[in-house]
Amino acid sequence: MSKCLLAPRLLVPLLACLSLSSVSILRAQSPNQPATPDVSPGGVRQLEAGQPYVHIHATVEAMGKYHAAHGSGSGSSGTNNNLNYHGGTGGIGVETAPKIYLVLWGSQWSSDPSGEALILEKFFNGVGGSPWLNSVTQYCQSVATGTVSCNGAGTPAGNQSGIFAGYWYDNASSAPSRPSQSQLAAEAVKAAKHFSNTSAALNTSVQYVVATSHRNNASGFGTQYCAWHSSTNSTVGTIAYTNLPYITDAGASCGANFNGLGPNAGITIVEGHEMGETITDQFPSTGWLDGSGQENGDKCAWISSGSGASANITLSTYGTFPVQTLWSNAANSGSGGCVISYP
Repeated sequence: MSKCLLAPRLLVPLLACLSLSSVSILRAQSPNQPATPDVSPGGVRQLEAGQPYVHIHATVEAMGKYHAAHGSGSGSSGTNNNLNYHGGTGGIGVETAPKIYLVLWGSQWSSDPSGEALILEKFFNGVGGSPWLNSVTQYCQSVATGTVSCNGAGTPAGNQSGIFAGYWYDNASSAPSRPSQSQLAAEAVKAAKHFSNTSAALNTSVQYVVATSHRNNASGFGTQYCAWHSSTNSTVGTIAYTNLPYITDAGASCGANFNGLGPNAGITIVEGHEMGETITDQFPSTGWLDGSGQENGDKCAWISSGSGASANITLSTYGTFPVQTLWSNAANSGSGGCVISYP
């Protein structure tokens, strides 16, 4: 299949996620123990033995319970709650010049009832350089572990225009109907080779979004997570990738009509969440996280009221897209908060 560097008019949908039967929640909980309101339902999980940990995006219901137990759900502030740098992997903690590749995996993308492929294409084409994504630029790498404010030190995460580097319909054959984490990781590595990113250096600021198709979602999608991002080691370097299921299959659990933003709202709310997190924590969890392991997206997920609520943004000529807010350490005079634009 050919690589495409400018989005055509149409892409076509694909498969979804993986089994969560062996989910383990890190931090204060033991393996296979479900999330409770005392521990954020978003964060680090182990999904498959022998595979790196993933960082999940919790469902609307799970975050609703968490917000109910911890206040208004407008994002907690306070300097102790801010993100801090965790040292990076091989010196890489953030994406300094992010590139996003969209992989539409499998012949199942011949069915795309919600038009998710085209929505993602337009969103990626317009989001680079936007005020919404600009909050990532306050985070950096090449600074001391524990740093909370870069203050011009280190190398900042990037938010350049033209962040969308290309897409690929890998549709010569069908994808697994219930892909495992290792299969998703292998597809991300395959995509890196397809796009000629065949060395570690060429993948140091790159993320691959592996999008799976309508009705090919594994157990756990829509009940225990909406998407997740992770990394995998390979002969072409460490690859950062996102598992992006067919979001509208989960309905309201993953954002349909969230805050009155429309039936397709979850598509860009969820992927925007994953994109912002990968830029600031390319290889989980060695970038920017708070003391409980939450990333810049987790801390502002599924907020329905107040200044931290999800809302529509307009991206140049590409249209209007629903997004969630992202955490900014600099907000509220350094106490932090969820922002829809930065500075």
